[in-house]
Amino acid sequence: MFKRTIINDLTAWKQSPSRKPLILSGARQVGKTWTLKEFGRLYFDDTAYFSLDKDKSVKQLFATTRDPLRLIEQLSYIHGSKIEPQKTLIILDEIQECSDALQSLKYFCEDAPQYAVVCAGSLLGVYLNHPGQSFPVGKVDHLDMYPLTFSEFLEARDINAYRYYCDINTIAPLPDFFFDKLSENFTAYRISGGMPEAANELITNGINNVDKILSNILKDYSSDFIKHTSPATANKIDLIWKSVPSQLAKENKKFVYQLVRTGARAREYEDALIWIERAGLIYKVNSVNKIALPLKAYDDLSSFKIYCLDQGILRTLAEMDATVYTSDAQGFAEFKGALAENYVLQSLVSQYNKNLRYWTSGNTAEIDFILNIGNEIIPIEVKADTNTVGKSLIEYQKKYDPKIRIRYSMKNLNLNGNLLNIPLFLADKTKDLINIIINIPTA
Repeated sequence: MFKRTIINDLTAWKQSPSRKPLILSGARQVGKTWTLKEFGRLYFDDTAYFSLDKDKSVKQLFATTRDPLRLIEQLSYIHGSKIEPQKTLIILDEIQECSDALQSLKYFCEDAPQYAVVCAGSLLGVYLNHPGQSFPVGKVDHLDMYPLTFSEFLEARDINAYRYYCDINTIAPLPDFFFDKLSENFTAYRISGGMPEAANELITNGINNVDKILSNILKDYSSDFIKHTSPATANKIDLIWKSVPSQLAKENKKFVYQLVRTGARAREYEDALIWIERAGLIYKVNSVNKIALPLKAYDDLSSFKIYCLDQGILRTLAEMDATVYTSDAQGFAEFKGALAENYVLQSLVSQYNKNLRYWTSGNTAEIDFILNIGNEIIPIEVKADTNTVGKSLIEYQKKYDPKIRIRYSMKNLNLNGNLLNIPLFLADKTKDLINIIINIPTA
């Protein structure tokens, strides 16, 4: 399987003197459970895993007591061996299925901080924002987990290319051999996307079963709509979810309710849109009506775009065959751009863990993403291939004169004035490349 970089964050949590119980959030199938078990295998003597979705006996324990030491004693019995402070990693999976377990985290924090407790949940964002639900505020640490990045995929598929990739620390064109090698691996990643099961299947057995795996994940998501909402809301969520490819296929990718259903209005679908965002299945990117700090103060909440959590899921949702990247498919150029945008958004969110925005200037220009880092506001344009002709970054330059502009494309790495061209396959190195230019200290 893959070496997930989030294990570095988990290791830092383990070593923190102010460690609290940890909640790992993320959409279904991004690899949370496997990662926590792997973290336990690597850094603890023992791992005590409990699924609160499947094991009713464990849920009953949390209903009878909040005393962490009493809970440890009972969980040890179920686990089959004694749970030791500092030595045993306790994993409470799908914790949103047991509100008593969620509340117990407060007491683990206050009365038994010596025990390492980590929790995971696929629908925590939905659960915690549901009316009537309480939460141990200030008593837990948080981490967000995202789909597999290209760099994580590359390490598993081509270790030599990965080592070269890691050594890129200057802004200069890559030699053709390495550019082509990284590009070839990136095409494979585009096919599978970042869902670990699909990516592992592609690396291990090739392309044949990738679409089946991704289709099954889509079915799991649809089951969640039905299981965790009312029939009416589930239907609205499903309509929004299935409209994502149509929303992104437009030249102007602003979300349009009419593409969800003829006659649809915002007030009818607002709750469904919030649900699917909190479930981690979409990213919502607001427009800003002014480029100034703080950007959040200038959000236009009525104008936004939505993207999928993963480009492989988006491709499957759009009913596009896995071979679309390896054949000369006619009419693919426009939607290929949407997939590229989705990929760049995924990469930036995983690096910066913050909201991105976009900017338009009437009908004359549109900047795909606006990234705020410190006091710098950086415009970003995404191109799917080597054709980089466009006037939007030029117009933005004239209007705001930014310190740096970024264009992602399949052209080589290059800095021309304040325009940084980043090959799509180097998107995961954006943070490092930006830091080189604007001298932001590495955290």
